[in-house]
Amino acid sequence: MPYPVDRRGFLSTAGAAAAALGLVGAVTSCGSGKPSTVTLTWWDYFALDNFQPGMKRLIKDIEAGVPDVKIERRTFPFAELDRQLTLGAISGDLPDIAIVDNVAMNTLGSSHLLADLTDRVEKWGQADQYYKGPWDGCQVGGKTLGIPNNSNCLALYYNTTMLKSAGVEPPTTWEELASAAQRLTSGDRYGLALSAIRTEEGVFQFLPFLWQAGGDLDTFTTYGATALSFLDDLIAKGSLSEQCVGWTQQDVNTRFLNQRAAMQINGPWQIPTLKKAGFDWNVVALPRDKEAATCLGGENWVLMANSKHLDKAWEVLEYTQRPSVLVPYLVSFGELPARKDLADQGTWASDPALRFFLSQLPLARPRQYGAHYAEASQAVAEAEQAVLTGSASPSAAAKTAAPKIDKALGDQ
Repeated sequence: MPYPVDRRGFLSTAGAAAAALGLVGAVTSCGSGKPSTVTLTWWDYFALDNFQPGMKRLIKDIEAGVPDVKIERRTFPFAELDRQLTLGAISGDLPDIAIVDNVAMNTLGSSHLLADLTDRVEKWGQADQYYKGPWDGCQVGGKTLGIPNNSNCLALYYNTTMLKSAGVEPPTTWEELASAAQRLTSGDRYGLALSAIRTEEGVFQFLPFLWQAGGDLDTFTTYGATALSFLDDLIAKGSLSEQCVGWTQQDVNTRFLNQRAAMQINGPWQIPTLKKAGFDWNVVALPRDKEAATCLGGENWVLMANSKHLDKAWEVLEYTQRPSVLVPYLVSFGELPARKDLADQGTWASDPALRFFLSQLPLARPRQYGAHYAEASQAVAEAEQAVLTGSASPSAAAKTAAPKIDKALGDQ
């Protein structure tokens, strides 16, 4: 397929031809003083149609605002990008710039693929403008290996009419959540819907329960059992469908939209669809146990360590963080900023639901657990599946998962 002309390559070829004709002095004279255009390769997984207008606008803005740069973009399915980056390390086919899921920093950050941006960031002087969770998600081994692209987290949506009819207040604690879910369950309608699918989506929704219980992955035997027991009890009382073990977060939202769930745990990316719902809804913080917690989602910008154009790639990355560039991009994607100084700009400044999610970002924790987090995540998912399908007790499932998790956390 044809590719955009790289002006630097063109001049190089022209120069060689001119030299052969003894005309190199004339060519040099004509081309002197005008810098060459640098073509930067860029990979991401925003392949869906709804993302294209915003992405095209961003790239057009970059090419107009950053001197002498051309962006050559390539997209992959969400599940493929990390693998392609890993394969690229072997083949040598790697981009200069990539937008990756923030949880991918666990594996990519330990692979020596990513450029160390620590010195550039220090000179830039804007690290303190980011929320702690998103910024911490870019720190690996004491180095800054990325810049937050956008952020999201989880909260509790509820059907205001259903709660009012049942005389139920939005729950703020586990005890209130269990009581509300039971009172709101009627016929084929469950009180609560959440995703417990055996993928990172399910783990993303489970981890807040673990953290709220006061634990973490390294104390899974105790606190994992506590979180699993709470969810198991919801199913036992009929407040949560056991089918949640197969639900994605999109499935959960569909259940809520169909009014077959009075409450759901989900993120801000569902808001555009929910605005078309034929009923009133609202959103509150995830109910707490010993402490408040939610899970950080979103993407990060990264640069590849082997890029021949790191200076120009960093110039592009820095440019994307200007409010005049970043705000329209985030609005077009329906995403939230990871920067505190943008809290009063964009749609999230006036939309109550988006503003609420933004207020939760200081509580959002990144899934920063090292190079073998994927193995730990799989063990968590297996434990949750075992409990919610009735094949193991919470304590037994937690005890089975804990050694696998500990090994994954220790294999750094």
